[in-house]
Amino acid sequence: MRRSVLDTGLRARASACVGSSLIEVMLAVALIAITTLGLIAAQVWTAREARAMALRENATWLADSIAEAASTSSMGELALNQWSARARAALPHAEVSIGESGAVATARVTWAFVQDRPAAGHVIDKPESCGGIDAPAGSSCVALAFAK
Repeated sequence: MRRSVLDTGLRARASACVGSSLIEVMLAVALIAITTLGLIAAQVWTAREARAMALRENATWLADSIAEAASTSSMGELALNQWSARARAALPHAEVSIGESGAVATARVTWAFVQDRPAAGHVIDKPESCGGIDAPAGSSCVALAFAK
């Protein structure tokens, strides 16, 4: 008799716990999925920022080379066209220009981020000034001042 009472009590407790471990597993899987999505998003952001920094570094080297060439000699239109061709080869939609103001000149390299371009009329952030000129939306700019 005593054994049947124990069996009945165990069965009652076991039937009360049915499904609770399944809910715990479901919560654990959901937590792992959300964490994994967060890690993937962080990796994508890091890769995008690394590409942006590589483009900025290339633009800085180009601006430095242009400033060096312009400060040592009288750089003509032909030389500026050559630097523009090199910039277009290294950067997407690149433009090169030199602005002069007295004894100080500015070498500017502007390029566009094709994948990050906002839709027409949809500006998220106002672009920063680039050596006295405004860079168009969806583009980045490096300006390097030098003495002529």
